[in-house]
Amino acid sequence: MWSLDDIRLIFDPRKSQSLNEMHAELIKAILEIRERLAQLRKSDKTVGLVPTMGALHKGHTKLIERARDECKTVVVSIFVNPMQFNQEVDFKAYPRVLDSDLETCTKLGVDLVFAPKEIEMYPSPQLCTIDIAKIASHLCGSYRPGHFRGVATVVMKLFQIIQPDRAYFGEKDAQQTTVIRNLVNNFNIPIEIIEVPTVREPDGLAISSRNLLLDSTERQLAAVLYQALCKAQQMIAAGDTSALTVRQAATSCVPEDIRLRLEYLEIVDPVDMQPVENISGVVRIVGALWVGSTRLIDNVLCIPGD
Repeated sequence: MWSLDDIRLIFDPRKSQSLNEMHAELIKAILEIRERLAQLRKSDKTVGLVPTMGALHKGHTKLIERARDECKTVVVSIFVNPMQFNQEVDFKAYPRVLDSDLETCTKLGVDLVFAPKEIEMYPSPQLCTIDIAKIASHLCGSYRPGHFRGVATVVMKLFQIIQPDRAYFGEKDAQQTTVIRNLVNNFNIPIEIIEVPTVREPDGLAISSRNLLLDSTERQLAAVLYQALCKAQQMIAAGDTSALTVRQAATSCVPEDIRLRLEYLEIVDPVDMQPVENISGVVRIVGALWVGSTRLIDNVLCIPGD
């Protein structure tokens, strides 16, 4: 008696290939990715999207693996979105390693890689954009004006192009994920947003594409951001309820060094990302630190008394 998996092997050529023979299919045109997905959907396949800007690392790997476990078809988008950069030099410096990314996607069993050029995503000036008011007005939003407008706009475009059943985002970018959740809820988009825990280096540094921009000395210094967040987390878990007291103690963990500049360290409500004064429930401790010319962000969730 044949199992359902045996039947799938017969009718799905990809399933009968060895891992070495499989290749993630690279698509650069919107029309082509839509046509390809339309074919796959005829087989009633659940589509999972992992939106990225490339330079894939272990954090992206976790997102892709989760999508691979939960979806029949996995799409990874690779697009360095100019709308979400505040400085041209930052946009140009962002790592672009498509060949390496394709190898990673192939190893992880990704079905489709959507890697459009800028002219494909923005063939004309983007006159219609999406503003996320309250959630995007604080933290990164106050230091990077227009950033979340760019994020929300490009994610909406990707959602319309791919039309996934699920989309996967990293917990490291908590404010971004909160923006996306509200985008989906407010516009009644039938997509499930899956948040995947942050992946860290042994010293606690959150894995990020921007870590590649750090020199060896800066890389050692970068771990202080996570140390500061952990200090706040420990104080809250021990019963401290004053956000001001906790914030001051955590901030003191960042040493005075010309190469370090703490942009913010805040204790916020995880639902709307707004600062709290008195800690009475679950909070998220968020921070942004400049290490040399590289800006790093991180956060931890904290449950009082846990």
